[in-house]
Amino acid sequence: MTTDLRLGHVKGPRKLFILFIEACFFGYCLVIFYPLLNMILSSFKTTREIFMTPFSLPKKFNFTNYRTVWIDKGFNRYFFNSLWMTTVSMAFVLLLGSMAAYGVSRYVYKIRTGIYLIFLSGIMLPLKAAIIPLFILMKKLGFTDKPISVILIFIAMGLPSTIFILSGFMKTIPKDLEYAARIDGCNDWAIYRLVVMPVVAPAIALVTIYNSVPLWNDFFFPLVFLQNQKYRTLPLGLNAFFGQYSTDWSLLFTALTIAIVPIIVLYLFMAKYFIKGMTAGAVK
Repeated sequence: MTTDLRLGHVKGPRKLFILFIEACFFGYCLVIFYPLLNMILSSFKTTREIFMTPFSLPKKFNFTNYRTVWIDKGFNRYFFNSLWMTTVSMAFVLLLGSMAAYGVSRYVYKIRTGIYLIFLSGIMLPLKAAIIPLFILMKKLGFTDKPISVILIFIAMGLPSTIFILSGFMKTIPKDLEYAARIDGCNDWAIYRLVVMPVVAPAIALVTIYNSVPLWNDFFFPLVFLQNQKYRTLPLGLNAFFGQYSTDWSLLFTALTIAIVPIIVLYLFMAKYFIKGMTAGAVK
């Protein structure tokens, strides 16, 4: 069955079917992107204007909200806390995850399957279910109310899926590439760094975006482990915009607009490899 949706010289019922599918895709894009666009436009309005004309363009593009949120409300501190914690966590997730995936996919030993299943168990068992033992452990280590507690948990959250995805990609790499590298004098570290990692670059982009989004948006673990105001992350900062009796929606939409910028930039830079990673193996 053909899946070519280009109109070309197609006629009759097939052309109508393709037009219907394209209309569905267009409608789906509107459903996805319109709330995002409306949020960005609302960041330039006042709260009164949002309630009076919620679906219209702002009368004046005023950047006062951004200055208020970024400087007066201290959102810059929350933003950079989330940025460096997520970056450090993802760096260790990619490093440790890729090394573990290389170990379980390229080496043959008796307990390889058992080790792989132990890693996969992290996908099935949510860390939130172990919050009390985690808190006790962090308290005994002296990591409570310190960023390292959240970073370690973020690493533990990202490793299982990273190992699962990368090991699947690494298993498809022909052994001949490894043999040729060994003939050229490469050791295991050189093969991992110079041969395997460049080949699995699409998978690296895939796991980077796949793991960065939940880490960037995580509210639960920073709320439990970071009580000090100077270490609070972006989701906790967003919660500060909700008042007990009222909410300044203009500032909230502004803060949300700022919050989505890093993820959009990350996707734009990695979109090419991300799509390759998502579609790899679809056609044999």
